[in-house]
Amino acid sequence: MGIRKKTNKNPPVLSHEFVIQNHADIVSCVAMVFLLGLMFEVTSKFAVLFITVQYNVTISANEGPEETAINHFHHGIKDLATIFFYMLVAIIMHAIIQEYVLDKINRKKHFSKTKHSKFNESGQLSAFYLFSFGWGASILLSENFLSNPVTMWEGYPHTLMPFQMKFYYICQLGYWLHALPELYFQKTKKEDIPRQLVYIFLYLVHIAGAYILNLNRLCLVLLVLHYFVELLFHVSRLVYFSNENRQMGFTIWAVLFVLGRLLTLSLSVLTVGFGLATAENQGFDLAAGNFNVLFVRITVLAAICLTQAFMMWKFINFQLRRWREHAQAQTLKKKQVPSKSKSKKDKANGVNGVNSHGADSPRARKEKSS
Repeated sequence: MGIRKKTNKNPPVLSHEFVIQNHADIVSCVAMVFLLGLMFEVTSKFAVLFITVQYNVTISANEGPEETAINHFHHGIKDLATIFFYMLVAIIMHAIIQEYVLDKINRKKHFSKTKHSKFNESGQLSAFYLFSFGWGASILLSENFLSNPVTMWEGYPHTLMPFQMKFYYICQLGYWLHALPELYFQKTKKEDIPRQLVYIFLYLVHIAGAYILNLNRLCLVLLVLHYFVELLFHVSRLVYFSNENRQMGFTIWAVLFVLGRLLTLSLSVLTVGFGLATAENQGFDLAAGNFNVLFVRITVLAAICLTQAFMMWKFINFQLRRWREHAQAQTLKKKQVPSKSKSKKDKANGVNGVNSHGADSPRARKEKSS
């Protein structure tokens, strides 16, 4: 993210600078149009498509003498409208965090341009990862996915989801889609755009793929695990910017990152490679949402393995660069220490020379008197 300089001059209406400075207000007005649409009967049916979660299925469950109705949801094409609306909400929340939290801290700390960009990125992602990790963990606990891992593949296809899970996926897709226009709104540097496009694309492909293929339970577990590790990294980077001597967080993150990759691969192979491969419901049925065939399973495992290998490659390069920079810093310190001691020694010799041969020394006074 680049540094946005505030000027007193008002840019021309609908110019690039005008859109960038006022993008939060413009997006808020667009979102308000959908909310106002709920107030009128003519437009309410259209507005509901964007605001509320679609494809509700009511299932009656017998709990004791009374029969209770439980609402579940499945995915469909109408979800694109809902994802679009919550993408607008994500843009608004991004602007609020940027203006009322991160910009105030930036003004106090006086970061350089490079640190300013990285601080904004870590600040935004820390807030998102913390929220997503907490929300996802609560869903896992309420649905008992952690206590009974067999549910990740048992009963596949998992076409029906509780409200919290479906809304979680809607918000996830909306957030990562909002990251695309934010590259323009935040004046991201050209050299940073390819890197950010890569991880945005990876998030969208994996989350949308799991959502469409009804692998939502496995994806939820992996997202919570991944978000926890990423949260630790960005919090450690924020702490490092405040005090460069505090680097313990990076060491803890490095250990958890490797463990997270191993656990991700283990859960993926266990669920897709063994669980779904031995499930009774085999075959391809688009109407029923069943994609449990060998080609799909191999494709899913290949995508996960390649992504984990790519992340490990980036991680190893990052660690090697850090060690190289640390070694160079230590070398410079060692070179500076002898030079300082040598200069001190030369000063001491100079003082001794003055004392031994100077005008006030006993030898000088004797030569002067003779």
